[in-house]
Amino acid sequence: MQPPIPIVIGTRGSQLATTQTGMVRDALQQHWGDAVEVSLEIITTQGDIDRQSLSQIGGQGIFTRQIERSLLRGSIDLAVHSLKDLPTEMDDDLVLAAIPPREDVRDVLVTRDGGALEELPEGARIGTGSARRQAQLANQRPDLHFVDIRGNVGTRLRKVYDGDADAVVLAAAGLRRLGLHDRISHYLDPLTVLPAPGQGALGLQMRADATEKQTYVAILDDQATHASVTAERAFLASLGGGCRSPIGAWARPEDEGLRVDGIVLRPDGTDPCRATRTGATEDASLLGTQLGDDIKASGGAALLVD
Repeated sequence: MQPPIPIVIGTRGSQLATTQTGMVRDALQQHWGDAVEVSLEIITTQGDIDRQSLSQIGGQGIFTRQIERSLLRGSIDLAVHSLKDLPTEMDDDLVLAAIPPREDVRDVLVTRDGGALEELPEGARIGTGSARRQAQLANQRPDLHFVDIRGNVGTRLRKVYDGDADAVVLAAAGLRRLGLHDRISHYLDPLTVLPAPGQGALGLQMRADATEKQTYVAILDDQATHASVTAERAFLASLGGGCRSPIGAWARPEDEGLRVDGIVLRPDGTDPCRATRTGATEDASLLGTQLGDDIKASGGAALLVD
């Protein structure tokens, strides 16, 4: 009998990160049984240490870079990322081996009284550290005031219950994976508040030369999710990838093809520049790039901030 194939998964140490990584571990073990031996290694990232606002330290790679270095060193075999945190430019020696089925892409409000966006009082304080969320909500409700918050899901929820904010904006996916969906007061329409590229999806990253172990991980890939996030990430890359402008995108299967919506706007929610592309699923990357070109050609280039 062959010894099991060891697969060491690197993950951040937050409750959400370890929950998501545990889901991947369980899926691998369920499919392969005794053929694999899966273990987890906790890795501290810059984003876990530096508590400044993401707008100050820059969001690109701060939750993923240290994990990628562990991959490249060979101390782990697989990294499980929240795909929205993974920069569009990856090291040539790394690949996305699989993208499992996506969770709910929507952003949600958690409020003290369970009210929806339109029910919040004038001048309500909204907790979020995301420029994308702030800008799109300000576009809908210019009267809102935004409170910059960081921290894990529990910390953010306490901002509401302790009275520091009237509402906080979170990703539905994280709350659902943590079993906290009952805290959700209101789901934001994903066409009104477009999600971050890759939101709700996990990226399973490996070394490009680890071809044998890739075959074990590849079975977790979901083609529809993979195509959707490929289009979203191509859109983001076409706009500069690492820029700090508010950018949202949502791709999903439609009429046996793919539909992609994208937006870029000013941080205060003004001058939204929006476009849509549809096409064949196999052209996902091209669709995303073309969508970015459409946005830039219609005035979005002037809104992009490095």
